[in-house]
Amino acid sequence: MMVMKKINLGSAGLTVPIIGLGCMGMTGFEEGHIYGEADEQEAIATIHRSLELGGNFLDTADLYGPFKNEQLIAKAIDGQRNQYIIATKFGWEIDDNNKVTWAINGKKEYVKKAVERSLKNLNTDYIDLYYMHRLDKNTPIEETVEAMSELVKEGKVGYLGLSEVSSETVKRAHAIHPITAVQSEYSLFERTAEERGIRNTLHELGIGFVAYSPLGRGFLSGQIRSIDDLPENDFRRSIPRFQEAHFHKNIALVKAIQAMAQEKKITSSQLALAWIINKGILPIPGTKRRKYVEQNIAATEIEFNEADLSKLESIVPLGTDTGHPYDEFSMGLID
Repeated sequence: MMVMKKINLGSAGLTVPIIGLGCMGMTGFEEGHIYGEADEQEAIATIHRSLELGGNFLDTADLYGPFKNEQLIAKAIDGQRNQYIIATKFGWEIDDNNKVTWAINGKKEYVKKAVERSLKNLNTDYIDLYYMHRLDKNTPIEETVEAMSELVKEGKVGYLGLSEVSSETVKRAHAIHPITAVQSEYSLFERTAEERGIRNTLHELGIGFVAYSPLGRGFLSGQIRSIDDLPENDFRRSIPRFQEAHFHKNIALVKAIQAMAQEKKITSSQLALAWIINKGILPIPGTKRRKYVEQNIAATEIEFNEADLSKLESIVPLGTDTGHPYDEFSMGLID
């Protein structure tokens, strides 16, 4: 049986496997399903299979559902809490009727309220890694991180993280309390964190970089050949990357990536994940099926040399415009 390699995520002491499991797609949202239909039994079996293969780092958020995702994880880890490393997020404001207001709230009182809710939904007394999901542009980052650091002192949270933030925000936050990880969208199709120097900032400060949507929201799997391959209620239909202006150009890029993957006798998804791992970044591909978690974890064993890196980056050079990963509203919430 393969033994999953581990890395230090940041320099504050958190050790994790070199690939995580994004759980968002395992449950629906109140607006419908994010990536097609949800199947709770298969999702739980996927979490268990990941653990068997050494993949015990789970990523969720209170927003997903809302709360349904954390509750699903609570069922999956029941009786085995200490075997898992759980990351969850707060920041999208959820009111007392469990409705998402679509405002971002980083105020001290809300941080305290959100963590208690997540602890309850996860049925645990501690969260390993607690992220601010998006920056509240109306609240100083120092206030939010100060409140988060109190959770560490209270033993409710182990390590702190931020998501989709600028270098400036990272530096200000890190001065208040050590930041262990920053999570941003990152893939062959989305390298803004590199272009903006955020990745360099993290490297300099000893902060880990976690890549969500490392398969370009499924594009890099090669399984999406036309927009009709996406279910009617799939949110990807609303984002520029999947729309007419970019779709066919992106398909051509995927075909070139697939050709390289075939030479190496692996899938294009595995190639895209191996590329990220090789850069010292932690991918958290989302899946809700055992078959794909096995394939994704197998990508951690792929040998990758400088020639491979150069070839792949010549297919999709830094700065390639593959279309925004979000609609205009959501793009405006990135720091």
